Amino acid sequence: MVKLSVIVPFYNVQQYAPDTLKSLRGNTREDFEFIFVDDCSTDETPDILARAERELPGVVHVRHQKNGGLATARNTGIDKARGEYLTFLDGDDWLAPDYFPRLLAAIEELGCDFVRTDHVVSTAKARSIARVPQGRRGVVLNPRDAILPADRSTSVDYAYAWAGIYHRRLVDRGLLHFTDGLRTAEDRPWIWKLHREAESFATVGLLGVFYRRGVASSLTQIGDVRQLDFIRAFDQVIEETAADRDADKLLPKAVRTYCAIMAHHLGSIERFEPAVARKLRSLSSAALKRMPQDVLAEVMDSMDPQRASRLRRLRRRPTSARTVAA
Repeated sequence: MVKLSVIVPFYNVQQYAPDTLKSLRGNTREDFEFIFVDDCSTDETPDILARAERELPGVVHVRHQKNGGLATARNTGIDKARGEYLTFLDGDDWLAPDYFPRLLAAIEELGCDFVRTDHVVSTAKARSIARVPQGRRGVVLNPRDAILPADRSTSVDYAYAWAGIYHRRLVDRGLLHFTDGLRTAEDRPWIWKLHREAESFATVGLLGVFYRRGVASSLTQIGDVRQLDFIRAFDQVIEETAADRDADKLLPKAVRTYCAIMAHHLGSIERFEPAVARKLRSLSSAALKRMPQDVLAEVMDSMDPQRASRLRRLRRRPTSARTVAA
């Protein structure tokens, strides 16, 4: 029986994949499987993965015939997974030796639906530790209780799928799949769904994932139209949270986070091509009009003046029927 399925999407990461694969060799076990999803890479990544399939035990290699994005690639891996537990790794990140066995031991000891972990942020010049914004460690908690307060960073703001491990019952309940086709912010609806609908989780102070920042091909570094998928992602968060039994309590947090990320993109709009920048403004204006207006007004009143002013100007902007439909 497979105990742990590790889902690793790859897309044009020939420079980094060897480090990722080397770290996986230090995390093998006879009851682990590694599901490599090549999302139609056009560089040397497929050849690197073909060699790894021969050398690394437990590899299941899947290749997409069309690039679908990270969310779709992860879903392919979830559908192929046979493990009692599942976890994720991105194709340009890497692990400490024996990290997965320790992570598996943590969730088995706690007996909860999912466990979240801290991680190491690695740039070209420095490393730092990013911690789950949850003070209680090693204790099983109700995920819903970790969404609030609205005015502080909480567990739903720590939306890294690879920073944790998940029991298969979440797959069976339809809670682990991502929204197909989202190319950025794919973790946001996913983490909110987990915290609204799963029954138990815990946070542990286990370091072992090294998250590579500043990768030139990463969508966080590219100002193209794919970045605008954050609007679709947060529209989904708002829609699903509005249907929740505790919508009145949870919506201020969802709207506040949406507004903060929207203001962030608008504040660095110069990195987008002119046509994409125009689309960002028009889609953001339409999104503000779709939000619960009473909640939005309260959120804007509590934001810093510069960001609030930026959003208020957009909120007053006329919106065409074509933009609303988009």
